[in-house]
Amino acid sequence: MTTSTAVPATRNPAGTARRRGNRWLTQVGWRHLVGVLGVLFSLFPIVFVLSAALNPLGTLSSTELVPTAGVTFDNFGELFQRTAFARWFLNSLLIAGVASFASVFLSALAAYAFSRMRFRGRRVGLLSLLLIQMFPQFLAIVAIFLIFGTITELWPGIGFNTPWGLLLLYMGGALGVNTWLMKGFFDTLPRELDESATMDGATHAQVFFRIMLPLVAPILAVTGLLAFIGTINEFLMANVFLTSTNSKTLAVGMYGMLQGNERNVNFGIFAAATLLTAIPTVLVFQYLQRYIVSGLTAGAVKG
Repeated sequence: MTTSTAVPATRNPAGTARRRGNRWLTQVGWRHLVGVLGVLFSLFPIVFVLSAALNPLGTLSSTELVPTAGVTFDNFGELFQRTAFARWFLNSLLIAGVASFASVFLSALAAYAFSRMRFRGRRVGLLSLLLIQMFPQFLAIVAIFLIFGTITELWPGIGFNTPWGLLLLYMGGALGVNTWLMKGFFDTLPRELDESATMDGATHAQVFFRIMLPLVAPILAVTGLLAFIGTINEFLMANVFLTSTNSKTLAVGMYGMLQGNERNVNFGIFAAATLLTAIPTVLVFQYLQRYIVSGLTAGAVKG
């Protein structure tokens, strides 16, 4: 009686590796490819602006993605010598900082009232805020211009060419979106916190400042960041209300560098100004980064 021994089938290491490679490419690899392309696409304008800022010729026609004419920092020196960039920078920081803080604070007060209190006109007020935000603020520019023309004659301190008049304009335009976003965050907090604090004798102000504000810090950071970015980059309203050189913001002042035939000549210093303008936004973003994801997601849970 003879016994037969089964011979195991020989494996093909090359074929197995090829199948694994194809599986990785179809399931994971293409995502890495899309991610790399997205990164390259987003880095292209940054690299181009950096190259233009370091271009010794300082013109648009001579700017290349990779500088071949050399590297220099003369454009940064000419920026401060030929323009009032330092003044524009301070004006933008003042207006953006104060406007974002004031709009976030007022929106938090309104959101707390709409979320926690029941009063006549509550629903109408919420819907009115939402409806008003559907129309851009620039549609009312003629009426606002006439109003501020009268204000400039009576109270020049908050009229044209003043940061305080522009601040009032910015604060009114940011209340609607911020109020709705914060209200959704306030709605996620349990009402037992308010009730227990009230039972202990706390007033509405104490509940708001000592209990609610620390809990809604993420949404405050998100709305503050959005308000800061929107204000420091705003151009249309600022271009109408700020005409003197010392009162201009960065957006209005830098726009003047590229007007008319100066576009090609001033592109180098314009690129240098662009890099310096991005510093405050990057610093604010890095400081508030830990709150951004949680604030955006939690604010959209309830409305």
